[in-house]
Amino acid sequence: MDLFTSPPIPAYASPTVTKPKRISSSPAELVRGLGTWDTTLLTIGSVIGTGIFITTADMARVLPSQGTILLVWILGGLLSLAGALTYAELGTLFPRAGGMYHFLKEAYGPLWGFLYGWACFLIIMSGGIAALAVAFGEYLGSFVPFFSTANKLWSVPLLGWTWSVSGGQLAAALAILFLTTVNYVGLREGAGIQNLLTVIRIGSIGLLVAFGLAVEPTASYRMAQPVASAGLLAALGIGMIAALWTYDGWYGPTFSAGEMKTPNRSLPIGLIWGTVTIMVLYGLVNLVYFRALSMEAMAATPRIAETAAAALFGPGAAKLVTLGVLISTFGCLSATILYSPRIYLPMARDGVFFRSLAQVHPKFHTPGRSLWAQSLWAIALTLSGTYEQLYTYVVFAAVLFHIATAGAVFVLRRKRPDAPRPYRVWGYPVVPALFIFASILLIGNTLVEKPIESLLGLGLVALGLPAYLWWSRHPVQPEAKSPPAA
Repeated sequence: MDLFTSPPIPAYASPTVTKPKRISSSPAELVRGLGTWDTTLLTIGSVIGTGIFITTADMARVLPSQGTILLVWILGGLLSLAGALTYAELGTLFPRAGGMYHFLKEAYGPLWGFLYGWACFLIIMSGGIAALAVAFGEYLGSFVPFFSTANKLWSVPLLGWTWSVSGGQLAAALAILFLTTVNYVGLREGAGIQNLLTVIRIGSIGLLVAFGLAVEPTASYRMAQPVASAGLLAALGIGMIAALWTYDGWYGPTFSAGEMKTPNRSLPIGLIWGTVTIMVLYGLVNLVYFRALSMEAMAATPRIAETAAAALFGPGAAKLVTLGVLISTFGCLSATILYSPRIYLPMARDGVFFRSLAQVHPKFHTPGRSLWAQSLWAIALTLSGTYEQLYTYVVFAAVLFHIATAGAVFVLRRKRPDAPRPYRVWGYPVVPALFIFASILLIGNTLVEKPIESLLGLGLVALGLPAYLWWSRHPVQPEAKSPPAA
């Protein structure tokens, strides 16, 4: 049998025995409607947002040459690829909606899966959606001043705190509502708009690269690496943090494995080729930046893509790049809203989350209530203006969950050596070990640079402990389960 080939699997097929307290499914089930092309575009769409249009400027402030910047982007891509290879094995072992929730639960027990899902709902996914949506509003304000973040719509004093809402926040809330509605009415509708936006993003980046490499450069660049030193290694570490966050999101398709026609084939191919495509695009875009701007000019601009386009093609091109960033941000928001609510459906069905979220829409076959619950909370974070601070708090805990998830490959190979693994991580055990090592370095740096925020983030995750104890002591009795939808 082909390494990636398998017959379709029911949306909640599992190699484990069903636990007695698992609650019922609704009369409808998720449908397996995503193919390999959808999965690849979802991988790309989950990653490419605003980062590639901004982050290189941050690197130029700490790194000594264009060569070291490119090296950091390559290393960040290789580490992300190591993560994709690792998660592909776990995703084909448990091809169900929910991704990391299942991986952690099966490896370490239900508490750890719950804590990850809790953190996702509270901040990781909801805060990420809020941050992307406000970034979309900020760029939209460049074309429609009413939606600018500088345009304050109202301010209301509340118990010594002033609640202010800007046009950018309003645009963010409207974008979340629109994309949630699209994903609510059907998987194909949500995937269709996500695919379209991703193709547009790839095309716009391709045009920037093609023209940027064809015209005469306006700056010279140095690719040779300086002699290694302790200071250089520290700078590379700081640059790696920026690169890894810009690559973040490659694991998104694992949450939608329960809706793939042939997850044993689509998930590994989509994760691997999607991540490789992102690496190539990021490398080429940086070459355009190097041809347009000196190290000093890159370090001085807050929006490097627009500045580079203006230097190479004139001021009008900067406005086109701004439009491209706007579409890119909207597309990344679309991808995140598509995959992230799939975590809460299995949590609710396992009896450790709100029971109402266990239902699948009987007509649209989407996790409708999970979609709306997460999006309404994300809108609340958006309008409150607290999402950025809360998201900073939980970054430390989010990386800890990634370390634990990569470690699950080792745990499950020991606990379930005979379980069917349609795909086995290439380079085992070196590849997952490298991913874990790099993630440990990242959380080490985060703990040193932001110790208070890191500890507060762990505290937010720990708030899930009493919630888990309550749900686990008040299990919902199982009911008859309907067969999966065709």
